[in-house]
Amino acid sequence: MKRLHVHVAVDDLAASVKFYSTMFAAEPTVLKPDYAKWMLDDPRVNFAISARGAPAGLNHLGVQVESTKELAEMNARLQKLEGEVVEEMGTACCYAKSDKYWATDPTGIAWETYHTLDSIPVFGGQAEGECCVPEPVAKVSSCIPVKGKASSGCC
Repeated sequence: MKRLHVHVAVDDLAASVKFYSTMFAAEPTVLKPDYAKWMLDDPRVNFAISARGAPAGLNHLGVQVESTKELAEMNARLQKLEGEVVEEMGTACCYAKSDKYWATDPTGIAWETYHTLDSIPVFGGQAEGECCVPEPVAKVSSCIPVKGKASSGCC
């Protein structure tokens, strides 16, 4: 069974862990000095945050699969897309070793499809401010409510 993956870069990991733990009514399943992850079943999502110097906001989205067969199925779907698909086999990323494929949607948001093979003790070997995403591509949505401002009706 597949699981939606969301990764958000944050400025204050402790404040964000408190916020998301309260919102999800669950503590993180992985908690490191620069990273936290919740493996939720309701909704079925792998939600991760990191504070590694990247600009705060949406870092990337993904689909986590449970087998090499599901990963091959997802790769077949990605190959039908217009655009480049980046293959990374046995890569180290976000305290995990994974096989994965990356694609970018028309808006520029990076999507990873991956099968986690094992956990690792370090953050994938990337330098501070880097993550596993081929390049940062997220944009800020104008539909995010701003405290004290009336909505002009969107979304």
